[in-house]
Amino acid sequence: MSGKYENSLGLIVMDGCKELGNSVNKKIMKKRDSKDSFIIPVTLPRFSNGEGKAIVKEGTAIDKDIYILSDPGNYGLTYRMFNIKEQHMSPDDHYQDIKRVISAINGEADRITVVMPMLYASRQHRRNAGESLDCALALQELQNLGVKRIITYDVHDPSVQNALSPSTSFESFYPTNTMMQQFIKNEDFDPDNILFIGPDNGAMGRAIYNANMFNADVGMFYKRRDLSKLVNGKSPVVAHEYLGKDLEGKTLVIVDDIISSGDSMLDVAKDLKNKGAGKIYMFTSFALFTDGVEEFNKAYIEGYFDSVYSTNLTYIDDDVAKMPWYKKVDCSGHLSDVIDTLNCSKSAESLKNGKQKILKMLKDKKEGKL
Repeated sequence: MSGKYENSLGLIVMDGCKELGNSVNKKIMKKRDSKDSFIIPVTLPRFSNGEGKAIVKEGTAIDKDIYILSDPGNYGLTYRMFNIKEQHMSPDDHYQDIKRVISAINGEADRITVVMPMLYASRQHRRNAGESLDCALALQELQNLGVKRIITYDVHDPSVQNALSPSTSFESFYPTNTMMQQFIKNEDFDPDNILFIGPDNGAMGRAIYNANMFNADVGMFYKRRDLSKLVNGKSPVVAHEYLGKDLEGKTLVIVDDIISSGDSMLDVAKDLKNKGAGKIYMFTSFALFTDGVEEFNKAYIEGYFDSVYSTNLTYIDDDVAKMPWYKKVDCSGHLSDVIDTLNCSKSAESLKNGKQKILKMLKDKKEGKL
């Protein structure tokens, strides 16, 4: 049965999300056998002092179900200020552009959904004494601007959605199914001899989810800290302590949502290898690599891990993408399914769990059919 919004779809693809957005658009066009693009053009010029504005052609958003696709993590985009030098766009710049677009189409669009695969400010999701609460403030601001739904992936802390009133929907999906399908097809491993590892307490939920998809076991690390000291506002980590089953000869998958510098992931991988682990893989939704690429190269050459699987849901620097250990997982198909389903006013619940397909692939792998 057709939904209220079917055939009124409009995609606004921000500059930092062009590759992913164009792929999503093409896939939805194919699903609907449409020759017309769903993308509504937008320009984001800047004044010489760095201030920006959004321009959406008048009338193009009228009565449309609009999905604004943005990647706040794309630092590869630049703009000029005061005719002096190029400025790299920060997450704050990208977020401000989202608000500009919303203000440009408010009053015309029938419904506005913001798609941020990596949620803006998601790591500042809770407040300790004297800290700001950026993620909650951003979500409330979008809601107050008229946004009816937020779509994201592997949100750092799902409880941040409680900052929204019930009138605004919040959907967080996992790229796990897509990542696992590629992993199962590409890698040589015994499905009955695999263990999923949480590198710290915060990652255990993701490790358990992945393990449940495989009907496998989990292990975990906890960070032992020196509570007598503070470095950059945190007590320094003294050691990573392992809790779990024997690792001898097992294939291990370390699971976390974000790799920033990746120091903790490498420390965990080295410890696991020294405890007798076999092949070691890393699953992460967002491989930021703000630092640490050379350290990963060195660890890869020394045999401490085999591959890093990550998505194209946020910007990946070319220096990372070309590394032999980096495996990019294309999630544009899943995102196109999400948008297509929600636009037709159908439930997207089935897109959150593909366990039966994963188990079928594992069975085929054991039987040599893959």
